[in-house]
Amino acid sequence: MSKDKDKDKATETDEEAPKGKKKLFLIIGVAVLAIAGAAYFFVFSGGEAEAAAPEHGGYTALEPIAVNLAGGGYLKIGITLDYTLAAAGGGHGGGGVDGAKAYDAIISTFSQAKPADVISARDALKEALEQKIIAAYTEHDVPMVMGIYYTEYVTQ
Repeated sequence: MSKDKDKDKATETDEEAPKGKKKLFLIIGVAVLAIAGAAYFFVFSGGEAEAAAPEHGGYTALEPIAVNLAGGGYLKIGITLDYTLAAAGGGHGGGGVDGAKAYDAIISTFSQAKPADVISARDALKEALEQKIIAAYTEHDVPMVMGIYYTEYVTQ
């Protein structure tokens, strides 16, 4: 009978040894994957943050323009373009942006709007205009304009 007990103990220890090694390898594997994931996140997330936030380069104020509205009346609008350091010539003076594309975006955005829209949806129209201008001034995935500001907004 004592031999049966010894056989049971021997089989239990033989089975526990591989299970212990499996757990150890599993824990080490999970730790290695966690460290690799953290390293990947920290290494590659820095480049995206820089691309998402361009540096300010200056301002270009555009002369106000009168736009005929779709339902009659007109809007006199002036904007200032907030351009990036890339548009400023990399910070070496000169540069800036030309207003031709911005004027085109203003005319195409507001000539389709009705007088009531211009009054009630001012912020939505500004957001749409800003997105059009940023897209128009993006060259090779590098934005030249990062925002706009209204300097004049008069309807009649």
